[in-house]
Amino acid sequence: MLDIRKEFLEFFSKKNHIVMKSSPLVPDDATLLFTNAGMVQFKDIFTGTVSIPENPKATSCQLCVRAGGKHNDLENVGYTARHHTLFEMLGNFSFGDYFKKDAIAYAWEFITVNLGIAKEKLWVTVHNNDDEAFDLWMEHISSERIVRFGDKDNFWSMGETGACGPCSEIFYDQGEEYFNSPEDKMGGDGDRFLEIWNLVFMQYERKSDGTLLPLPKPSIDTGMGLERIIAIKEGVRNNFDSSTFKPLIDKLESLSPTKIDDKNIGSFRVIADHVRTVAFMLSQGILFDKAGRGYVLRRILRRAVRHGYLLGFRKAFMAHIVDTLVEMMGSHYIELAEQHNFIKEQVTMEEERFFHTIASGMELFGAELSNTKVANSDCETNFPRKDIFSGEVAFNLYDTHGFPLDLTEDMLREKGLSVDIVTFERCMSEQKAKAKASWKGSGDDANEGDFKAVLDELGVNEFIGYETTTTSSKIVALFDSNFKRVETLENKQEGWIMLDKTPFYATSGGQEGDVGALEDGEHIAIIKETKKVHGLNISKVFVEGSSLKAGENVEAVVANRDEVAKHHSATHLLQSALRMVLGDTISQAGSLNDDKRLRFDFTYPKALTKAELDKVQDLVNSMIANAMVGKVEELPIEEAKKKGAIAMFGEKYGAKVRVVEFGDVSVEFCGGTHIKNTGLIGSFYITKESGVSAGVRRIEAVCGLSAINYVKDAIEKINTIEVELKNKDILQGILKLKEQIKQLKNELKGANENTSVSLNETMINGVKVIVDIVSQGDLKKIVDDLKNGNESIAVLLIQAKDDKVSLVSGVKNCKIKAGDWVKAVAPIVGGNGGGRPDFASAGGKDTTKINEAKDFALSFAKENI
Repeated sequence: MLDIRKEFLEFFSKKNHIVMKSSPLVPDDATLLFTNAGMVQFKDIFTGTVSIPENPKATSCQLCVRAGGKHNDLENVGYTARHHTLFEMLGNFSFGDYFKKDAIAYAWEFITVNLGIAKEKLWVTVHNNDDEAFDLWMEHISSERIVRFGDKDNFWSMGETGACGPCSEIFYDQGEEYFNSPEDKMGGDGDRFLEIWNLVFMQYERKSDGTLLPLPKPSIDTGMGLERIIAIKEGVRNNFDSSTFKPLIDKLESLSPTKIDDKNIGSFRVIADHVRTVAFMLSQGILFDKAGRGYVLRRILRRAVRHGYLLGFRKAFMAHIVDTLVEMMGSHYIELAEQHNFIKEQVTMEEERFFHTIASGMELFGAELSNTKVANSDCETNFPRKDIFSGEVAFNLYDTHGFPLDLTEDMLREKGLSVDIVTFERCMSEQKAKAKASWKGSGDDANEGDFKAVLDELGVNEFIGYETTTTSSKIVALFDSNFKRVETLENKQEGWIMLDKTPFYATSGGQEGDVGALEDGEHIAIIKETKKVHGLNISKVFVEGSSLKAGENVEAVVANRDEVAKHHSATHLLQSALRMVLGDTISQAGSLNDDKRLRFDFTYPKALTKAELDKVQDLVNSMIANAMVGKVEELPIEEAKKKGAIAMFGEKYGAKVRVVEFGDVSVEFCGGTHIKNTGLIGSFYITKESGVSAGVRRIEAVCGLSAINYVKDAIEKINTIEVELKNKDILQGILKLKEQIKQLKNELKGANENTSVSLNETMINGVKVIVDIVSQGDLKKIVDDLKNGNESIAVLLIQAKDDKVSLVSGVKNCKIKAGDWVKAVAPIVGGNGGGRPDFASAGGKDTTKINEAKDFALSFAKENI
């Protein structure tokens, strides 16, 4: 079988395009939630933010996700032939090199020669005004099959202003015999004519007034969906019937309690699609979370589980399909194979949690069902009957518990009920509006700075901070706080500085960027942070004393390096200790290192015990005490892997990597700064262990000077406790206090139980009725005692405490029902409740209405006894 991905990349490689790896699904772009197109990794080149590379031609097969943010195909997946949450986009790109003629010729050659697709099956569209593209296409295809369309279909732009241009699309005719609706025409909404390749001709710059100015170096951006072209080559009219998805669906059917039919095939397709997306997102370091990308990941998995529930699954099943996926794609996407076991572990834990959530959703469904259709028709209440299930509850089931609307409708249909669809849709619209309003990106204004000119003029600056923390440097560029290039920063002004060679480490890989100062006989500026933008190492600077000018020489001094390095090195030792105690299956899921603390996130399904934490802490301190020498070297990535180096989870690495090694206990890929000997770390203390999300734990710790301060603070607290307890043996003092508290609680309990309560009594039709407000005591115990001491009684007691109201009712040998009584009274005090005919309770929150509630309760009793 033809490997189309490989064929495409080799085709353009032979035409002198550099083959680029698929960039991460998390893009280096503040405006995007996920990488959603092949051109994303080249966006800065197209916009002119960075310079055109030495080779101005590139090709790639890019993994893309469209399931959140501005680009979201999630709800369409499974119900159309072509929508997917994750797909592979084949593309070729020209950055001011070739243009329309070659782009058109390359596309036609690859489709008709390399793929062997029949020319008579192909159609082409061009923009109404693009006569050049029309004429070029006539060299390959007859004019009758070249169709002109307007801006809506055949004009591309990056935004309201900026690069834009006409585009040309290649369509494949799937056959009139299969598609013959009125919309199955070129330009129609039918599926007969399938777009397979889009060629964007970036030739204009659009100004704010709408004017289109020709670009000095027009460029090419193309995209062809791999899943679509595979389906065409295999002669199927639905991507899910192709070899891309069929093995996944077959595996799912072998596991499923329900076999595929016309009614449930959508569920099989949803699961097959979503397994791919979940696995790839996890393999690239995106983890299940309550917000952001992690929330999108969770939503995708839960949508798959919901459809599994419809098929009859009641326990985790997706890990088995992950096995099949890794067999299919693991050889090309190595991270998928490397993270195979981790992906299965995370998927299974999240599935199990959600199956439990579905169970709790069933409880909510049952509770609302009882309000919708009263089961006991003999029961007379003051509440109206309903035969429409609450739309708000149906939405709550969907949004909180993951119930698809069709599942709720199916369960109601069996009982002759329906959902309030209007209210459900209103709730859905409100949620979408809130989600849209909350997504604002990260607002990284650095992308708007004057960096291209600096890169063109100066290139990237040199980082020398591995060797030294003090150096004489030249100021080669200055920027104001908006990253606009300036010649001078005046006294008390804040901006950014670029040195020709800098000792300041830029924030990366979990390590905070360096701070420090610039000196020139006197302190002239404070370095507040350091980061990397488009390859430039720049530092935020606040000028003190005298101005800074481009071209000046300064003495650059790092202030926080030693303590940061201690915490970073301790993080490496911590990871090794965790693997020794918990096993090699744990993986790093994030970290933070600064001069005061470290934070390490790792994959593990449960909280660590005190014994495990103590063992980890002791191991790290043992590694520190052994004073192991730190070794740093650059190695080819394959050699580093053979050496056993651990990669930072979710990171991408080049052909050569920096490897940091401490004795025989720690070998890791790392670009950060470290101490030369573990003995310099001093000591290490774990300050907190907590959960980050399902399957991810976090350890926070201190070392170096922070560890000294941590111990000093602990000793001061112990001394304070000794003074307060008036006991040098603080443990003995605490035990004595606990015993005293226990005795006082028992005395208080006895006092409450022995407190005699005087209650108002009245006789109604031979039944003793007690309705009263009780200021103290256990209402349930008082009611039980009254029932035990009387043959026929109805009692309802009210108590106000801490801005809350409690109601308890007990009934014995009389007509009134405790549950109905409480349910009628509770709304007066802003509450609700109920219970059995003989005992019920409720709560409220309006203490000002307790007298009104008492009067109503007595009136209710008189009417119902």
